[in-house]
Amino acid sequence: MSLRITEIFFSIQGESNTIGYPTVFVRLTGCPMRCSYCDTAYAFHGGKKHSLDEVLAEVGNYKSKHVTVTGGEPLAQAGSHQLMTALCDAGYSVSLETGGAMDIADVDKRVYVVLDIKTPASNEEHNNTYSNLDHIKPTDCFKFVICNQDDYIWSKEFVAERQLNELCDVFFSPSADELPASDLADWIVRDQLPVRMQVQLHKVLWANEAGR
Repeated sequence: MSLRITEIFFSIQGESNTIGYPTVFVRLTGCPMRCSYCDTAYAFHGGKKHSLDEVLAEVGNYKSKHVTVTGGEPLAQAGSHQLMTALCDAGYSVSLETGGAMDIADVDKRVYVVLDIKTPASNEEHNNTYSNLDHIKPTDCFKFVICNQDDYIWSKEFVAERQLNELCDVFFSPSADELPASDLADWIVRDQLPVRMQVQLHKVLWANEAGR
């Protein structure tokens, strides 16, 4: 079994419940979606084939128990499931960043799933796989990238109608360069939403530098 990998790098986790932890990122190549705000288009193509043992060995070069499997869309590669299970078996705390179009039912239950719900302005709302909501654990989280006020209203209603905050943590994040973070924060406070405001810490620290 081999995986096509764009990069493996060590940085600070910039999002979700593991924000701030030094983390090894395994970025798989390929994605079926084309979100309007995508900042990792370089991972759509190319990459290099790695065996599972090669990935584990490279991850093991770093002194961290936190590993994030990301993309692209990692679940677009069937081998991603074996990778995550192998990482869990090796004692790592593993998180998965997934765009929400691929089925998460078979993801190892030890993995912390960060499930992105695509908003209308992402141009990928039609690819949301809503059956994934049935497989969310209390330790997982939802992420909404908000591009404008219409996105905010849509997301607010989506959370309320499905009571997502009763399932797990819900994060609202402003799309970089499209929505001022302070605007989103003001809306969340005004409406007293049961969500967590987040900005991408890695972009605050290193702007849009790849591999950080």
